[in-house]
Amino acid sequence: MAARAVVAVSDGLDQRGGASGGAVGGASPPPSAVREAVRAGHGRLITLVAGLGEEQARGASDLPGWSRAHVLTHLTDLARAFTRQTRAALAGQLVEVYDGGRPGRDASIEAGSARPATVLVADLRAACTELDQLWAHLEPDQWSLPSRYRDATLHEVLLCRWREVEVHASDLALGLTPSDWTPQLCSHLLAFLAPRVPAGLRLSVVDAEPGATRTTGTGAAVTGHLPDLAAWLAGRTSGSPLHSSTGSLPDLRPWP
Repeated sequence: MAARAVVAVSDGLDQRGGASGGAVGGASPPPSAVREAVRAGHGRLITLVAGLGEEQARGASDLPGWSRAHVLTHLTDLARAFTRQTRAALAGQLVEVYDGGRPGRDASIEAGSARPATVLVADLRAACTELDQLWAHLEPDQWSLPSRYRDATLHEVLLCRWREVEVHASDLALGLTPSDWTPQLCSHLLAFLAPRVPAGLRLSVVDAEPGATRTTGTGAAVTGHLPDLAAWLAGRTSGSPLHSSTGSLPDLRPWP
């Protein structure tokens, strides 16, 4: 999905075969750590929107064409879709991520975004709680069960939920920004979004320690702090500018 598209975090309906990776980010954390990160992210998200008023709900998010109500509906629908994916995988079944595919997904988001703010928040809380409780009972080997999501595994479902919750929480324009993303999430985003990096481009991550850098690739360089590079690859902006050895940032490839 192209950067700054209406849904700039891909929920994987059009992709198959799992995440690409490598690059500066390295390997993803184990499922147990990601599951805890998702649970904590759900908690931050619910706290962020608690007391959301009607005017705020109808207000614009940072995603073009989407209000905050659209973003919240999307996160709710995806939680329920991933609950369905998990239950199907545990039963040895493969089902579509959304009823009706992408048209059904889009119609549900549009219709759901019209609900009152109190309903939006309550539904989000219920969907996140249901998913957290289901995932808390999975055994380590069950994360490798096949899923229709990207024709991959429940581990990829888990990683997607991590990305979606954290990135879209910053899209709500309620105070969280990419600068609040954890180093673990940023490293994962760099690995997952590595296919967006054009050939002949070198990414150089400047760590918090003076003079510490991590570099991948060869050629022209884009240099910045970890959250800023992760935000750029995700189609967002963070607090600090990136520096390009060519004087301008290159166009990124499509979302994997």
